[in-house]
Amino acid sequence: MKISGILFDKDGTLLDFARSWEPVNRRCAHYAADGDGAMAARLMRACGMDPDTGETSGDSLFAASSTGEVAAGMIEAGSRRALADLIHHFDLFFLEGAAHAVPLADLRGIFLALKARGLKLGIASSDNEASIRRMAEGQHILPLLDYIAGYDSGHGVKPNPGMIEGFARECGLEPAEIAMVGDNAHDMHMARNARAGLAVAVLTGTGGMATLAPFADHVVDSIEGLESLLDRLADTPVA
Repeated sequence: MKISGILFDKDGTLLDFARSWEPVNRRCAHYAADGDGAMAARLMRACGMDPDTGETSGDSLFAASSTGEVAAGMIEAGSRRALADLIHHFDLFFLEGAAHAVPLADLRGIFLALKARGLKLGIASSDNEASIRRMAEGQHILPLLDYIAGYDSGHGVKPNPGMIEGFARECGLEPAEIAMVGDNAHDMHMARNARAGLAVAVLTGTGGMATLAPFADHVVDSIEGLESLLDRLADTPVA
């Protein structure tokens, strides 16, 4: 198996989900609730976050969905604000939060090592593209990226295959040469839908072994184990 490109999910894969986004998600819920605390708590629960502990469940709206999907979920749960208004403000909140994102590892060091192997690198997130770029700039990895896709980049949303297909087109790769790395079942399903070469799950986000292993080719503790996995696969004889 030849892997020539790696496409990373962002939150829970590259960034500490709780430390980076719990305050932002609370801010979104309180905005959507017009400051009503009880309503905000209901909206958080509807989007998969426990308002008391801040814990977010895997594959929930907060964990895996686009801004528009989160906004629609809050409206369904009782927010009286217009969809366009919520999307506009949520994107602003996420963009502001991206400047304070907390990485899970030495992202620049890991990306430099992967680039030294000749790999194309990209990020595909349910966040907006501007927030991804701001995060990448703040973590000093923007020049190392060959591709960035957010929900608003024109490639569709997860788990549809468009983000991986866009990565393949822009980098001159076949989907079978791409490894998708993520912390949610949405990421693994996107890999399958695009016929990616590898679906690699990490346990640093909102997904756990029980929800990820059935859909992943490999599960690693974190992206810090990615190079070792690539080395093992390179040394494995083809049957």
